[in-house]
Amino acid sequence: MRNFDINEDPHRRFNPLINEWVLVSPHRAKRPWQGQNEKIHTDELPEYDATCYLCPGNVRANGENNPKYESSFVFENDFAAVKQEPILFEEELKPTFFKAVPERGIAKVVCFSPRHDLTLPEMDLPGIETIIRTWQKEYTELGSVDYINHVQIFENKGSVMGCSNPHPHGQIWAQSSLPTQVEKTQNSLKAYFDKNQSNLLLDYLKEELKLNERIVIENEHFVALVPFWAIWPFETMIISKRHITKITEFTSEEVSAYASILKALTIKYDNLFETSFPYSSGIHQAPTDGEEYPEWQFHMHFYPPLLRSASVKKFMVGYEMMGEAQRDITPEKSAAVLKALPGVHYKNK
Repeated sequence: MRNFDINEDPHRRFNPLINEWVLVSPHRAKRPWQGQNEKIHTDELPEYDATCYLCPGNVRANGENNPKYESSFVFENDFAAVKQEPILFEEELKPTFFKAVPERGIAKVVCFSPRHDLTLPEMDLPGIETIIRTWQKEYTELGSVDYINHVQIFENKGSVMGCSNPHPHGQIWAQSSLPTQVEKTQNSLKAYFDKNQSNLLLDYLKEELKLNERIVIENEHFVALVPFWAIWPFETMIISKRHITKITEFTSEEVSAYASILKALTIKYDNLFETSFPYSSGIHQAPTDGEEYPEWQFHMHFYPPLLRSASVKKFMVGYEMMGEAQRDITPEKSAAVLKALPGVHYKNK
């Protein structure tokens, strides 16, 4: 019997944020690929698209005209997943298998730029800082609505992630309940804080900085790393170094540092396979119900689906749907690959 090698042998890793495990099978990364290959869209987008419902001055699906905006632009989603109208509901107290409750909320779209062809890695830093300040404003305004208890800021980039429009944009869904993944995180953060009287993610970040095995980018205020428990092949997380519970607590220097690390990380993603790299990303921060949440730490997740090339996508299937999440390439290998990539966008070489 030989000794365990975490870089070669199958093993499980624990995710303390959501109290779940992931199966890591590094030996499987060597298998030949004969599965599905995604079509690569290499067409250069124009700066302005007359048929795009998000471009300045164009007509949206609901018949309204966009203003001729010059920076970020926010509007209520024309096909919102949640609605603002209150609904009369009387819940029956008897046990049932068919439990359902109304959910009230507000959904918005955030256009990052008037330019149809500029995603985050190709935007300038002042433009990204404007987006961050827009997120701050929306978090404050939406969070102040009496029935809104959580504000989820996220982006789906690329058609492979279900993005219906290539114009660079994100979304904000604000609702009365904590979403399932956020509730799991809340429970884990609170349990750790109550037991240790310290912040789980800050303690974790200290250990990651000591080891320096999964750090991709670091600046004065933020760290981008591949989590020890990462599921997606090139999954990353940005964590603030200072104890910050929500985006509105950023100093002006932290806004600039956050913009810098967002640009640097997304450039590395694009450089990985020299394509506009698809992902789902989202900010996790304290709920907006007016309570204090010292256990929370501002962080942002990036979940990219690409595995071996721009055309090979990671799917959650089979064992992952029936058992638990699984990955082949180790988080340490992913971090090393990302860290070694140049900081200049491949289009500017």
